[in-house]
Amino acid sequence: MMAKAVHGEARGENYTGKVAVAAVILNRVNSTQFPNTIKEVIYQPGAFSCVDDCQINLKPNLDAYLAVSDAILGNDPTKGCLFYMNPVTATSRWMKKRISPETATIIGNHVFVP
Repeated sequence: MMAKAVHGEARGENYTGKVAVAAVILNRVNSTQFPNTIKEVIYQPGAFSCVDDCQINLKPNLDAYLAVSDAILGNDPTKGCLFYMNPVTATSRWMKKRISPETATIIGNHVFVP
């Protein structure tokens, strides 16, 4: 399930970007602010655009599986971030307000924030 979410969210990103998306899912599972299972985090309403637009149903590629594995093994290029967005395509004003140079981590086309 995580590989499907990573593929749906980050298939156009480099490998580090895919690991970062997987890490955000795991960071949310480990946060008291979010549900405590991978499935509940991924399917939380409005949380991931790939669920809303059904791209989660695409077949994941090998990179997506490897990225999930790396994240599970502790690789977190976001350093604990809980949110991310593509500032070019995102419409959430709430997310755009969270971005600051002090806290943002840019990986590929995504900006990750705590």
